[in-house]
Amino acid sequence: MKKKIVIALGGNALGNNLEEQMGAVKSTARAIVDLIEEGHDVVISHGNGPQVGMINLAMDALTKSNYKYSSIPMSVCVAMSQGYVGYDLQNALREELLNRNIDKSVATIVTQVEVDKDDKAFSNPTKPIGSFMTKDEAESLIAKGENVVEDSGRGYRRVVASPRPKSIIEIDTIRSLVDSGQVVIACGGGGIPVVKEGNHLKGASAVIDKDFASATLAKELDADFLIILTAVEKAAINYGKENEKWLDDVTVEEMTKYVEEGHFAPGSMKPKVEAGIEFASSKEGRYALITLLEKAKDGILGKTGTRIK
Repeated sequence: MKKKIVIALGGNALGNNLEEQMGAVKSTARAIVDLIEEGHDVVISHGNGPQVGMINLAMDALTKSNYKYSSIPMSVCVAMSQGYVGYDLQNALREELLNRNIDKSVATIVTQVEVDKDDKAFSNPTKPIGSFMTKDEAESLIAKGENVVEDSGRGYRRVVASPRPKSIIEIDTIRSLVDSGQVVIACGGGGIPVVKEGNHLKGASAVIDKDFASATLAKELDADFLIILTAVEKAAINYGKENEKWLDDVTVEEMTKYVEEGHFAPGSMKPKVEAGIEFASSKEGRYALITLLEKAKDGILGKTGTRIK
């Protein structure tokens, strides 16, 4: 049965540089086109943690080395990452579709996402961006006034504000393209964070979590499935412990209880689970699936993954 699906693809899955990204999008495209080939309407969002951090650092280095260039706001860095990732991803999808004789266009939409200027996240940066660092590298940045945290046992990373999304500015354009049968890449990097000032949209110094932005996108598109991709086949409670338990079909109420009990790591699985709960609880019949990219097709059929309903 045909479904409308929003896929939230992690930025880390796309590599840390151009060469890694160009290789990663090919395997990503194959798995996504598997779903399209089944007849589903697919919208893809993606993270940009490594990419936006790289762009931001490069722009900072440029302005410091040449006074002729002004500093680049974080919102513009997010916009640049949307084009950078979207360009490779849409071409890989187009090629894979043509290889299977599927006549569909692919388009990347530069997407703005409204946030609240009074969101408490602006005074408490938590969103990791850029590559992982050693402790010495982290301490060097902290000394320069940067916000750095230890990221889920994997190393240290810079963090920026991560306000919650309120609405997708370009939602009518995205909906029109989806309804016409096109494959759409939208809300890249969580979307360009903007604050409404009358008719003006002002960029905010932040990076929106792509899982929450994807949940908002899926709700506004009235999608059937939100697929949140991760590095494991399923979410688990008591992860890494002797009583570890992998989760299959879970109700919103059960998953909410697991979040409150602290089973999921902040900055890692927790936002994925919370975004899944947000989408699945928004309307009866909506499902959130947390799984590996290559397992997404089976996950929709209920054969694997963690399904929140």
